[in-house]
Amino acid sequence: MNLRKLAIPTLALALAAPCVTIAQGPPPPPPPGAGGWDAPPSAYSDFQRKGFRDGIEGARRDFENHRPPSPENRDEFRHPDVPGRFRHDYRDAFRQGYQVGWQHIMHGGPGPRPY
Repeated sequence: MNLRKLAIPTLALALAAPCVTIAQGPPPPPPPGAGGWDAPPSAYSDFQRKGFRDGIEGARRDFENHRPPSPENRDEFRHPDVPGRFRHDYRDAFRQGYQVGWQHIMHGGPGPRPY
């Protein structure tokens, strides 16, 4: 007799559980580098992706150290750790990553991508 009294509330809870999980909201944003605002364009080469990521990191460091925004003042930009024939591609991607990083810091979003 006591089991019947518990059966209906238990069944009601079991049926309501999926509704509770759906009502929790949207999933969290993807982690950095997983297709989020800081993801380099998919057409980039390995050296360009490295430059783009280094540019974002350089913008973050310049902001944290209260330096004016200038990718050309970064050691990573002036002396990239890539083979000579890839330096131009690295620097172009670094500038783009720096711009995206600075826009994100200043405006809370990626801003317009220059490509």
